[in-house]
Amino acid sequence: MKLFLFDIDGTLIHSFGAGQRAADSAFEKMFGIKKAMDGISTDGMTDPLILSQMFMKSFGRNYEESESATFYKEYVKFLDCELESSGNIKVLPGVIKILKLLKQRDDCLLGLGTGNIEDGAWVKLNYAGLKQYFSFGGFGSDSENREELIRMGIDKGKMLLNCDCKIEDIFVIGDTPLDIIHGKGAGATTIAIATGHFNKKALKEYNPDYLLKNLNEINNLNLLN
Repeated sequence: MKLFLFDIDGTLIHSFGAGQRAADSAFEKMFGIKKAMDGISTDGMTDPLILSQMFMKSFGRNYEESESATFYKEYVKFLDCELESSGNIKVLPGVIKILKLLKQRDDCLLGLGTGNIEDGAWVKLNYAGLKQYFSFGGFGSDSENREELIRMGIDKGKMLLNCDCKIEDIFVIGDTPLDIIHGKGAGATTIAIATGHFNKKALKEYNPDYLLKNLNEINNLNLLN
């Protein structure tokens, strides 16, 4: 059995800043502070780490658990509105083809390894028409640490099998250096995709096991033999 854990933003889809705008709107509603996301990088970051940076930038402190719970409820609402009103979401090259291929095989299991909180992840995938391909994953709501959430995604995959099947190969697919670093840290084979903000030259510096222009090239790797 092979397990594939996919990142979302920059790997499966582009949502053209919908998440950032939703975060800004939620923060402004809660605290009256506009553009709290300005200057904060989201590449490969988990939602809790992004929220931590927003709080440090705005208040010089980290958030309380009650504050994060309220923020994420508002964020998901704004994210849903952003995607519904703009309809501006793009499924990246090769994504549907490879997901259909893997989904129909009985020796492959598809999951997510994403810094998005789980509710936000499902909203994005629903609008992109990709939700039906996934049923589990490791999310930013599981852990702010990307390596840990990947490990949790792997554990969820093992529990989902609920049989004597063993996962012999684990692949983490993402578009940022952090996907590579933490995928390796979790003991997975890493597949870097240059469909986000990092080109192949930048990703190569982090020594992924495989480096692709986009997911159309994944069939060339003979991973399913």
